[in-house]
Amino acid sequence: MTVAIAQHIAPTFDFPVVFTRKAFDPANSVLADILAQAGAGPRKVGVVCDAGLVAADPGLPGRVTAYAAAHGDVMALVEAPLILPGGEAAKADFAVVQAVWELTFRGKLCRQSFVLAIGGGAFLDAAGFGAATAHRGVRLIRMPTTVLAQNDAGVGVKNGINYFGRKNYIGAFAPPYAVVSDHALLATLPRRDVLAGLAEAVKVALVRDPLFFARLVELAPRLAAGDDEALFEANVRCAEAHLQHIAGGGDPFELGSARPLDFGHWAAHALEEATRGELRHGEAVAVGIALDTLYSCRTGLLSRAEAEQALSLLDALGLAVWHPALADLDMAAAIEAFREHLGGRLHLSMLTGIGQRIEVHAVDAPQLEAARAELAGRQ
Repeated sequence: MTVAIAQHIAPTFDFPVVFTRKAFDPANSVLADILAQAGAGPRKVGVVCDAGLVAADPGLPGRVTAYAAAHGDVMALVEAPLILPGGEAAKADFAVVQAVWELTFRGKLCRQSFVLAIGGGAFLDAAGFGAATAHRGVRLIRMPTTVLAQNDAGVGVKNGINYFGRKNYIGAFAPPYAVVSDHALLATLPRRDVLAGLAEAVKVALVRDPLFFARLVELAPRLAAGDDEALFEANVRCAEAHLQHIAGGGDPFELGSARPLDFGHWAAHALEEATRGELRHGEAVAVGIALDTLYSCRTGLLSRAEAEQALSLLDALGLAVWHPALADLDMAAAIEAFREHLGGRLHLSMLTGIGQRIEVHAVDAPQLEAARAELAGRQ
């Protein structure tokens, strides 16, 4: 006897993504208002901070504590902000994840409590995995503090750590309760990291938004010169494009194999692994974008003029399109590793125009090699 019961679950997730300045100024009510919406009375909050951020801004933990005291009607810190390793080191092992677990245990944080994670994208990935797996999910408020995190990693629904030498091998899909992007904290960033973060803006513009691409071309001289208002606009527009794709792309939890927002990422992930994190994620993405743009051109999908527009924008933003590690990269192995990570059939996004893309399921190896050789010649 066989009995089949069909089950259908259609969960809905709503979370605000707020861009502000000086989030921990007691007069700024953004964070307090988010906590107030969770219900009456002060909510327990455990705070974890990226050590690299605190080194650049030593007064941050004190401002967090002062903010909590000023808004004690909605926010109760369970202990002083916890300083943990940031950058790719945060994802290298379970240290940050375990520290978040221990924080939730010490502070008796429950699923109605909050973890507030303040830091870069890699830090948010690791801290978010800790929050997602404590009590099967403690509410997470992300406060991304890098360009890359504010315009991409910090606004998505993924988290995780690296394992077996692979990017994001262990992780989970868990939407945050809220995202608060404090633009003022970007002032702590080295110029290299500001520019690297803009690679994701170029990526999302190339695959889905020709108007945003045109605006990035207009903003490029100001962005390269460090104009703060231009950076604020670019970050908001990029985050908005990512959010629109997640909500409207039909596969927010990536149950299928197609991932258009990973344009250029098969090579980027391999380059990060090959350089053991010396190459920033955004820098690796810029190289990956350039490689796949030239491949799209060489296979007849994209015009040479449009390919040059894409490469020119990367150049105008100060993003290199070549790294020596690309010369030694086993591209076939890197593509296979990417396919294995996605599962099933190979899906790679390639460009058919500015703001237009298609999925390809096989790679012309000689043309890909020619694209690499062309990039080497352009350095």
